Amino acid sequence: MPKGGEATGEESKRPQVQRGTGAAPGPFGEYAVNRRLGGNNNFCVLDLKQRRSVMAMQCTQHSLSGGMLTEYENHLWERECRPATVEKYLRDVKHFLEFLPWGKEVTKQDVLAYKQALSARYAPASTNSMLTALNDFLDWVGWSECRVKLLKIQRSLFCSGNRELTRAEYNRLVSAARHKGNVRLDLLMQTICSTGIRIGELRFITAEAVNSGVAEVCYKGKTRPVLLCRELQKKLLKYCARQGIAHGPVFVTKNGTPLDRANIWRDMKRLCAEAGVDKKKVFPHNLRHLFARTFYNLEKDIVRLADILGHSSVETSRIYTMSSGQEHQRQLAALHLIL
Repeated sequence: MPKGGEATGEESKRPQVQRGTGAAPGPFGEYAVNRRLGGNNNFCVLDLKQRRSVMAMQCTQHSLSGGMLTEYENHLWERECRPATVEKYLRDVKHFLEFLPWGKEVTKQDVLAYKQALSARYAPASTNSMLTALNDFLDWVGWSECRVKLLKIQRSLFCSGNRELTRAEYNRLVSAARHKGNVRLDLLMQTICSTGIRIGELRFITAEAVNSGVAEVCYKGKTRPVLLCRELQKKLLKYCARQGIAHGPVFVTKNGTPLDRANIWRDMKRLCAEAGVDKKKVFPHNLRHLFARTFYNLEKDIVRLADILGHSSVETSRIYTMSSGQEHQRQLAALHLIL
């Protein structure tokens, strides 16, 4: 996922790999990765045919080499994975490599032991996320027999109330932004909350989209139209006129580059004290959740909501529409089954 500087596009967020070392950027560093993968620094200077031959031999032996991680990264880019996905999958695979003893060939028992270690340390959802990345790598390298099953997780009936942003808290955050004179943040929060877009899709809210009232949002290779309600459109038209924004993204820095996730997180957290909202609840994605819950409570149409949010499965959308524990308690009490 994007971190640090204000990148202007997906390509600028792509990790840079040192082709001569077979090392990929990450928390373990070039030296650690090369040692863990066997230290084959000459792998990446071979031509394609030679590399494929080496890979085939290594796959048969279930042993890892210095070039595999670089080859796997190239494979992820060729699949047109998002930069955040590439970064996460590489990080998770390297986490598994750190778990293995030096020079040991990969076996199903190793992966099962790794699964058990993850389960003891991480939440089930986090464990499954890391195993998904590792299974993808094992499939790619030809070791499908080493794959492991994900943990079975019972879907929760309600969400934790101390993490979900309420309508009243949202109103206070917007008011706090206005009081501080931060018009950009005020409109940014209203834009996300009234459209349900992801923070990474904010760059598609352009001057052209504001003029037409429809933004064409592209995510994971899929494009969907996002309507801007008339009140939002009016507010954004006035903002663009005042800021002299005639084309391109609406929410930009003083230098004209699109705001990144870090900028927005920081600015939203600064509102918490004045708004009287717990910092744990204040982050951009919670605005998307608030939109989903509000829409579903009004329309009760999970299929349409999935289309609006850009979800491939309605099961994903169900997570967004879960009621809080307090609401679930009220629903149970309304049954009047306790005499």
